[in-house]
Amino acid sequence: MVKDTKPDNVVFNTETQKYDASLRPYATSVGAPVITTTDTMAWKNRSINKINHKVKGKYTELKAEYDKMMQEFEYNTLIFNAKFTFEPIIGHIYHLYKRDNGESFLSIIAPEQCHFNPIGSFYLNADLIWEKI
Repeated sequence: MVKDTKPDNVVFNTETQKYDASLRPYATSVGAPVITTTDTMAWKNRSINKINHKVKGKYTELKAEYDKMMQEFEYNTLIFNAKFTFEPIIGHIYHLYKRDNGESFLSIIAPEQCHFNPIGSFYLNADLIWEKI
């Protein structure tokens, strides 16, 4: 009986019945160059460090913007819940005060012109959003 054998330096895949030396991730002959794996840990660590700084910076920006927006929301809620008997004009400054009974009211009178308990002064911008001065 004759055995079908292949020489040692030939790479034959018995599953696919094909020669596949060029497809192997490793050297297949004695004369082939040595394949060494590249140490990628330094690159990975630098990349991880960069992405962590980038994400932290973006988070800080978004948190600051969120805090500003929530403060703006609170001011607007405070003013819209206050009592006033006039229609505020865009571009004007108004003053928010608190009465002794806890009720707040909006006025055109500046704090230095009266003896009310001031909460703050606000400017009505073109988007109808109150900005604290």
